[in-house]
Amino acid sequence: MGHKDHHQTKFIPSNAPTSRTAKFKNRQGLIEATLQALSDLGYANASVSEIIKRARLSRGMIHLHFGSKDNLVIETAKHASERYHAFLETCLKCAGPSPQEQVEAIVKHDLSEDVLNATSVRVWYELRGAIYFQKELASYSDTRDERLRNVLFHLFIQLLETYGLKEATQENAEDVTFAFLALMEGMWTDYLLHQNGFQRENAKRSVFRFLQTLFPDHFDLTGAKLT
Repeated sequence: MGHKDHHQTKFIPSNAPTSRTAKFKNRQGLIEATLQALSDLGYANASVSEIIKRARLSRGMIHLHFGSKDNLVIETAKHASERYHAFLETCLKCAGPSPQEQVEAIVKHDLSEDVLNATSVRVWYELRGAIYFQKELASYSDTRDERLRNVLFHLFIQLLETYGLKEATQENAEDVTFAFLALMEGMWTDYLLHQNGFQRENAKRSVFRFLQTLFPDHFDLTGAKLT
C-alpha cells in the first residue's frame, strides 16, 4: 500500500484584537494622563512632555491617536463630560420616577465625592478657562450643557404643573432651571476655594431649602417628598 500524506493547515492566531486592545489602552492612558496634568498643573503647564511622562508613552503616540495636543485636550474634555453624564444617567435610573425624586438624584449626584472631588473640579475650571484658546471646549465644560438643562427643564415643568400654573409655565421652568444651575455651580466654586471646609451635607441642605421654597409640596430639607 502506498503512503498517504496528511497535510494540516497551521492555525496562526491574528494579533488584531491585541492591537486594538493596546490602541485603546494607549489612547485612554493619554486621556487620563491629560486629566491629571490639567488637575495638577493647569492648562498652561500641561505640556506634551508632561502628559507623555505621566502616560509613560512616546511623544509620537499623541500624534498617532489624536493628531495634536489640542485634539487630545478636546477629546479629554469630551471623555470627562461623557463620564459625568453616564454616571448621572445611572443615578437617575436608580432613583424613583417622580420629578422630585429625579431632581433629588441630580443634586446628590453633583455633590457626591464621585463627581465633586479635587481632580474633577480643578479639571472643570481649567477647561472652562481654556475656552478662550479652544472654543471647541465649550461644548464639554459649559454649565448650560443642553443635555442637563433639558432634563432639569422638563422635570421643573412637571413640578410646576402640579401647582396648576398653566400660564407662563415654560418661562417659569426656564427661570428655575437657570437659578438651580447657578446655585449648583456656586457649590462647585465654593468647593474649589474652600475644599477643606466644604460640608457636603450643608450644601445639599441649602439646595433643598431653595427647592422647598419653590415647591413646598415636593421637597423638604433632606430631599424629595412623596405626596
